Amino acid sequence: MTRTDVIIVGAGPAGLMLAAELRLAGVRPLVLERKPQRRDIPKAGGLGGQILELLRYRGLLERFEAACTGPVPPPRFPFGGVHLDFTQLADPPLHALPLPQQQLEQLLDDRAGELDVEIRRGHEVTGISQDDAAVTVDVLGPDGPYQVVARYLVGCDGARSRVRDRAAIPFPGITYPEVNRLAQVTLPAEVTVLGNGDLDVPGFGTISAGFTRTDHGLFGIGSSPGSRAVSLYTIEDESTEYDDDVPMTVPELQDSIHRVLGARLPVAEATRLSRFTFKAYQAERYRDGRILLAGDAAHLFPATGVALNAGMLDAVNLAWKLAADVHGRAPAGLLDTYHGERHLAGARTMLHTRAQVALRRGHDAAAEALREVFTELLTDEQPLRRMGALVAGTDLRYPMPGAEPHPLAGAFAPDLTLHTDQGVTSVAELMHTARPVLLDLAGRPELRQVARQWRDRVDIRTAKTDERPADVLLIRPDAHIAWAADAAEPDGTAATALREALSHWFGAP
Repeated sequence: MTRTDVIIVGAGPAGLMLAAELRLAGVRPLVLERKPQRRDIPKAGGLGGQILELLRYRGLLERFEAACTGPVPPPRFPFGGVHLDFTQLADPPLHALPLPQQQLEQLLDDRAGELDVEIRRGHEVTGISQDDAAVTVDVLGPDGPYQVVARYLVGCDGARSRVRDRAAIPFPGITYPEVNRLAQVTLPAEVTVLGNGDLDVPGFGTISAGFTRTDHGLFGIGSSPGSRAVSLYTIEDESTEYDDDVPMTVPELQDSIHRVLGARLPVAEATRLSRFTFKAYQAERYRDGRILLAGDAAHLFPATGVALNAGMLDAVNLAWKLAADVHGRAPAGLLDTYHGERHLAGARTMLHTRAQVALRRGHDAAAEALREVFTELLTDEQPLRRMGALVAGTDLRYPMPGAEPHPLAGAFAPDLTLHTDQGVTSVAELMHTARPVLLDLAGRPELRQVARQWRDRVDIRTAKTDERPADVLLIRPDAHIAWAADAAEPDGTAATALREALSHWFGAP
């Protein structure tokens, strides 16, 4: 029988991210993956939203950027059959990296290897039981059955999660009767890519750039001037059940384009072919005793471009809380905040992805009017920025304890430039180690003295910054602000509040 701290079921992006974060926190996880090798069927085509900032705060973003398969596209993103176009903004609120999921998982796998994470591929979970002290997992591996015992088990095993089913966690939702096909292809010479992105197809005529809606579905083109590489996209209502393990083919894509658009579009080469359906599901609870859920096992969203962001952020939120419990210093209720915070985040993502369903699926004059009004609203900067923050997840504020928490509490910590006695650094650099930080920006020694009682688990830093959002920030390992003090707050009041915040999040000193 094997014993470990935490069992992670599933070696996808959420599971691998969780494993790395646990190792940074001094916990040894065991990752069990039923497939013997990483899948080579294209799924997600890139990363976007808040997870990019989190990767930068871990010092990993440059590595991910270097692995990109092509130039970073202009900041223009599909949203329910229209677009969020940030190309006129100097500082877009939403960014993306063109990084196919196979490369993403390879990067995360490499990172796990650097941190000495044990990953067992070809090991299938066949049974789960738990009591007040541990979780016992029955596993079927290449050499036969065996058992693993751990303090906790996290199901990162996708939409058809066996962990979720074994824990009897309800997963209510709906599957929409539509099939989406996405491809990145190179067009042959006989198809002309016009300067405005339109395509001139022999025997058919011009296909407009962007989205074209017909009685049979939706067709989309994304292209760059001077390039024969384009992105193609179709949506059509179908009742066909597709096996995710059976890859899409070029003829299947071309048949779908013909059904939707009535055109036969020649394709020279395909670099990505993906097929997926839209589902809106969210687990009623992300925790059942010693069993927890993250990623697609916890939620499925009816729009593209958000699942990886949500799942990997689940992992970052959960890891430090699990680690505190494993190390025996978690305050009461800490692990329950994982459900409270990430279920809220999932509900926010579900909100805008369901709104995309309404925009996307309507075919009558009223639906066209809705899309037209929505597009018109997005010509103004303020609603455009608000929508970008909603999709990115940067507008999220976790609920914080206390009657009147600071306006910054619960938000992602801003990346301030910090001037210290040792030189210039930043908030992002302080977060590379995934440890909580008390950051004194105004010379408040009485608050640093309070924090010294937690110096075994909280780093204490002093610095100056040009734009000071607060006198003192208490930043959690997931880079969210747990507490902040303003200049107007008296020393005694601030010290009491800081002591309460440190005890609430990091346990007794």
